Amino acid sequence: MSKPRSLALPPRTRARRLVTARGDFAVLDAIPVGERRGTVLLLPGYTGSKEDFLALLAPLSEAGYRAVAVDGRGQHESPGPRGRAAYRRKALALDAVAQAAALGDGPVHLLGHSFGGLVARAAATLAPDAFRSLTLLSSGPGRVARPQRIRVRVLRGSLALLPKERVWQAMCWLDSRGEEPGAVDAPELVGFLRRRWMRTRIAQLAGAGRLLLSDPDGTAELLGLRMPLHIAYGADEMVWPPAELAAAAARTGAHHTVVAGAGHSPNVSHPRELTDRLTGFWERAAAREAGTEAGAGAGAGASTGAGTGTAS
Repeated sequence: MSKPRSLALPPRTRARRLVTARGDFAVLDAIPVGERRGTVLLLPGYTGSKEDFLALLAPLSEAGYRAVAVDGRGQHESPGPRGRAAYRRKALALDAVAQAAALGDGPVHLLGHSFGGLVARAAATLAPDAFRSLTLLSSGPGRVARPQRIRVRVLRGSLALLPKERVWQAMCWLDSRGEEPGAVDAPELVGFLRRRWMRTRIAQLAGAGRLLLSDPDGTAELLGLRMPLHIAYGADEMVWPPAELAAAAARTGAHHTVVAGAGHSPNVSHPRELTDRLTGFWERAAAREAGTEAGAGAGAGASTGAGTGTAS
């Protein structure tokens, strides 16, 4: 799971409820410094929450972007149904589309971290006009790596048999041997992580886990997208094999970013470097979009002129 290193709200950021056509969602909404260059919707990963993007909000805001991180349905502070059917891929994708619409900024840049990338990919496929671009952060086009599949299966099985508190204790033990072995978390952070775990619906954890285990290869889906695509991850990524992520970027022609020294959560460990990479991608996408529109306008004018000149 991703762990924020600080729980302090960045400047220009407020925690609020986002009212959408599909229900209310808890968000962290950071307004930009100066003229707004765009809006980005940030979807968190498995066992995560909007707080996983806390370190990213300030640099995105300083770069001129409105950044909105969201708890998905049943995650942390967002309500969610108890039934597992509510956490199918299409339902979660429709939530993301509704969240983008509720922001009121027109098409937004969409970024999904880890499991959030599966949701983001489905949302972009379902409603391409709602998004200006798609970034998959530490998220592959298919199932997670085998060691992670084993971990998710154990977690889902444990949730079906054991009290949630017992499962949390086992998670902490596993996490202490993961990306940052031996790291000691501040008591405030430990308390937050436990609250987040206890508030997240078991049905959400089971449903998201099922998708991580069974999600089919989405390369063809990515190839069919009508928007700029960015695949970014840390050099020490461990949930999806880095070689598979690099191959997915090559096959799809995606903009490709590898953050040196980062693991599964560059949004936590390298927020400013990641911001530079993200904003560079978005600026190039905007320039291409402007060029395409200008070319279309010029083409329409030329076509009209030719039509007039050749009319009989």
